[in-house]
Amino acid sequence: MRNRPAETMCAASPPARHKGLTLVELLVAISVLAFIAVLGWRGLDSIVRARIALTSDLEQTRGMQLAFAQLQSDCAHLAGTAVLPNRVPLLVEHGRLTLVRTVFADDQPSRLQVIVYRVKDSVLTRRESAATRDLMELDTLWLAAANDINTNQAVTLQSGVAGLTMRLWAGGGWHAGADARSPVMPVSMNVNPLVPTGLEVTLQLQGRENSLLKIFLLGAV
Repeated sequence: MRNRPAETMCAASPPARHKGLTLVELLVAISVLAFIAVLGWRGLDSIVRARIALTSDLEQTRGMQLAFAQLQSDCAHLAGTAVLPNRVPLLVEHGRLTLVRTVFADDQPSRLQVIVYRVKDSVLTRRESAATRDLMELDTLWLAAANDINTNQAVTLQSGVAGLTMRLWAGGGWHAGADARSPVMPVSMNVNPLVPTGLEVTLQLQGRENSLLKIFLLGAV
């Protein structure tokens, strides 16, 4: 029995059929990819928004830490009655704190300086006067700070401040608002009031429900 030629066997086999995607399958694949892309974009957008909000909160927290650290240093170096006899160098007003601190420098005698913390246009700033050892000059610097005629540049401590309230601890109780003027008088007034030993500061930031509260000791060093 003869073998058939290879050409005859190949011709007898059925032709190969190439399979591909139909139009319906292609549309389904495109829809699935589009759905996955939308989910991925929403997830990425939420991550970016959360990162922006977290960065803003961290910047606010860092700014408040620096502001409170500076205020703590000023309160700790508050000039005492021994340096300013018959005077209490501290005045609390609405959104404003004025005090006299002692300045120490290497190989130099201690001097006095008027410091003003103020909230204006939602910005907390700190302004300091020139340092002096003359009480008459200090009174002039105090009045200049009270009348906002101090020419020294103010330093911005925190922006986005909605409110600043303060209370003083003197005579065994807290004094707020107009009561804070009773035990605490400007340095230019020759009086013998109650000497405050504590300062409570409450800072309200814009966009936050809870306020920040911190208590400082006055003249701790």
